Amino acid sequence: MARAQASIEIHASPEAVWQLIGGFDSLPDWLPFIPSSETDEGGRVRRLSTPAGDAIVERLEAFDNSARSYTYSILQAPFPVTGYRSTLRVQTISAESSRVEWFGEFTPAGVSDEEASALFEGIYRDGLKALSASFDNRR
Repeated sequence: MARAQASIEIHASPEAVWQLIGGFDSLPDWLPFIPSSETDEGGRVRRLSTPAGDAIVERLEAFDNSARSYTYSILQAPFPVTGYRSTLRVQTISAESSRVEWFGEFTPAGVSDEEASALFEGIYRDGLKALSASFDNRR
């Protein structure tokens, strides 16, 4: 099993960050490479679209509003992995500063552990940079 992770410090309260990213259907609000999301099964499944027109279908596995985290799995995607499970979490640094962590585990399919990990580390890192930029633009 391969792993990937990324984290970033954001100069905004943990509550404000969670308010933006905590909804399972909220990726288009802060992630530029996911322009649309539609939910199904009472909000537990999301169908994401990429700018290239690819579909990614994910299932919400766990949600903890008080801990400001959720875990999801991929049901369908154009990625060379199986058994993907990931968590997005907001942690408190101070009243006006947060650490956002995005990490996952998966089994590579047709690529090396290193290649699969590099793919998701890039997605997580670029996504968290976009998230941080959205708060920089609010100042």
